[in-house]
Amino acid sequence: YLGAIVKETFRRHPPSHFVLSHAATEETKLGGYTVPADASVEFYTAWLSENPDMWKDPDEFRPERFLNGDGVDVDITGTKEVKMMPFGAGRRICPAWTLGTLHINMMLAKMVLAYRWLPVPNSPPDPTETFAFTVVMKNPLKAVIVPRSI
Repeated sequence: YLGAIVKETFRRHPPSHFVLSHAATEETKLGGYTVPADASVEFYTAWLSENPDMWKDPDEFRPERFLNGDGVDVDITGTKEVKMMPFGAGRRICPAWTLGTLHINMMLAKMVLAYRWLPVPNSPPDPTETFAFTVVMKNPLKAVIVPRSI
């Protein structure tokens, strides 16, 4: 289940909403638009995660979608299909994406093992984002953290 939580977090809040620019090598049509040769093409990756044609209830945080829903066989590298691109896709994917994913899984597992995480009464999470070098929460996540006796 932890892996599903990580994937759903990457789907809803990718580290960046843009990937490296691509250049059209020749004039082409893309989404009904003519892209001239040598033009830079930018991809807004969050659009994939917000698209109701790709995800059922895209605005809901539901890790279960990666266990038995529309995210079961999603390939986050973009080699089979592109439904989410938290680290880019194809030849320009972040070279450390596996290391980043491994570290996030390990960090979350240790945090859940060592502490109970409870919501702050009358203070629901605010998923609003703001842009810095990467995408971050506009308002910090608040929680009551209680050490577990291990």
